[in-house]
Amino acid sequence: MKKIASLSLLFISMALIAQNNINIVPMPAEIKLGKGNFTINKNTQIVLEGSGLEKIAKMLNNHLKKTIGFSLPITKTGTNSNKIVLNYERIDFKFPGAYTININGKEIYIAGDNEAGLFYGIQTLIQLLTTNQQKLSSIQYPVSGTKHPVSIPQLSITDYPRFQYRGMHLDVARHFFSVKQVKKYIDHLATYKFNTFHWHLTEDQGWRIEIKKYPKLTSIGGYRNGTIIGSYPGTGNDSIRYGGFYTQQQIKEIVKYAADRYIDIIPEIEMPGHSSAAIAAYPQLSCFPDEPSAIPSNTAWAGNRKGKQVQQSWGVFDDVLCPTDYTFKFLEDVLDEVMQLFPSKYIHIGGDESPKESWKRSAFCQQLIKEKKLTDEHALQSYFIQRIEKYINSKGKKIIGWDEILEGGLAPNATVMSWRGEAGGIAGAKQNHDVIMSP
Repeated sequence: MKKIASLSLLFISMALIAQNNINIVPMPAEIKLGKGNFTINKNTQIVLEGSGLEKIAKMLNNHLKKTIGFSLPITKTGTNSNKIVLNYERIDFKFPGAYTININGKEIYIAGDNEAGLFYGIQTLIQLLTTNQQKLSSIQYPVSGTKHPVSIPQLSITDYPRFQYRGMHLDVARHFFSVKQVKKYIDHLATYKFNTFHWHLTEDQGWRIEIKKYPKLTSIGGYRNGTIIGSYPGTGNDSIRYGGFYTQQQIKEIVKYAADRYIDIIPEIEMPGHSSAAIAAYPQLSCFPDEPSAIPSNTAWAGNRKGKQVQQSWGVFDDVLCPTDYTFKFLEDVLDEVMQLFPSKYIHIGGDESPKESWKRSAFCQQLIKEKKLTDEHALQSYFIQRIEKYINSKGKKIIGWDEILEGGLAPNATVMSWRGEAGGIAGAKQNHDVIMSP
């Protein structure tokens, strides 16, 4: 009898802890717990008091269908006392995307300062329905997906974005991800209220975006003949041809998928370094097109070593884009197609880890330094970045670059993404540039 009583007290304690420990990521700015619960059942209505919210309501319904086994009627004139109300309200915070949630015994009321804010409110509700439901399901509520009513605590939430840029980065150049995997990644970003997806599409190890004017970028640059095993320099090579790319139609599909979740995709097209895949496809981009790619002597290699190659190991490689008129015309053509695919106002142009050895050896580069009255190869990189920035700005967009773009003088309108610690971000901010901190 004593054991049964102890067990009952344990379950009651667990239920109370679960009800009061609201687990939401990121944690909202303010949460106030009430008393009791609100129950969602088949009679619950989704009421759209704001206009243009059908898409968000449908996404909520899709989630409910998967997790609790039924969807809810959507109406603009709710008559039930049991309802989920979606609306707009003016909520004055520094960045857009604020929302409030009020849950009492009769309704869940979610208001956003714009569509994105309302979407974030829905994400919080979904977390309340999942993370907290999982804790309570074995104690007093049915398991999700069983077509039974579900209950969540009565509470009020006020929340707003703390940062203007809330981003995650995905490198598909070294390791390719399918369209399905990229969409799943975007789903995770949406769950946690990220608003930016930084998509790293080109590298030494692969070119992943179809460019119709330059088909060799994907037919040659999209594949490598093998990959090192383990960490650099590797214990061997798997000798498996590896690669893939996204067609322009697939890019459009993913961009729309992200936009439907209020996520902006910023593409990264690397330059002037990390460009071995592009150079393998079009050797004229190199200062020394007739030289074979330099392969580290301690790296196991698969297949042909002649000519320009897509790299099979990680690291930094000396063969970078040569700042010729041919290269700039090539990049402008590539960027024209990229900018048509991505509505984002930003294009990430890399700019990191670009060795200067080939530029030092190049008679063309040394003559260009003299003609442009540049101090050295670092200033030549600044000339390169500024020329690209001027072109991108002429198309109504702005550039982002890793903090190495500070070397030799920062491009006038560039945003600095500081990855080698915080110093680059501080230096960029002191020059009145926007900065993204990713140390």
